[in-house]
Amino acid sequence: MGVEIERKFLVVNERWREEATSVQWVAQGYLCLEEHLTVRVRVMARRGWITIKGRPLEGKLSRPEYEYEVPLDEAQELLERLARHGRIEKRRYTVPVQEEVGQVRIWEVDEFEGENRGLVLAEVELREEGERIVLPDWVGQEVTRDRRYANSYLARYPFTRWERVG
Repeated sequence: MGVEIERKFLVVNERWREEATSVQWVAQGYLCLEEHLTVRVRVMARRGWITIKGRPLEGKLSRPEYEYEVPLDEAQELLERLARHGRIEKRRYTVPVQEEVGQVRIWEVDEFEGENRGLVLAEVELREEGERIVLPDWVGQEVTRDRRYANSYLARYPFTRWERVG
């Protein structure tokens, strides 16, 4: 079974840019948004992906995740025709962070565009629950369990409209 274990944080300054090693434009939309299941289509780096995610168990970070590459033209068509549950666009940066001598952890920083402009989030994938991580100085408040910062939520309720969404 595919499993995703990740933590998500607000980004509090621009120092991450000094270490960023790549950037990719990402467009993603949602084909299914239910309480215990999301299905998204993503176009990133001239490739298409379908991802199926379940909800984490109560009190856990890990959740089922299955991701499959699909032809780019099909992913683009799915985004345009069937992604009826919202869409987001962002720039994703890869940022290696030295944790200990000889140990580097890869962070992803998402700089959102469109109606989510102004929001910058950092994510780090873990190998197991409870894994210790060293937080870079550009990482602020953890928002892993705050559903407002889930991409699926941002697609329906964009960051720039939060004051109006009650």
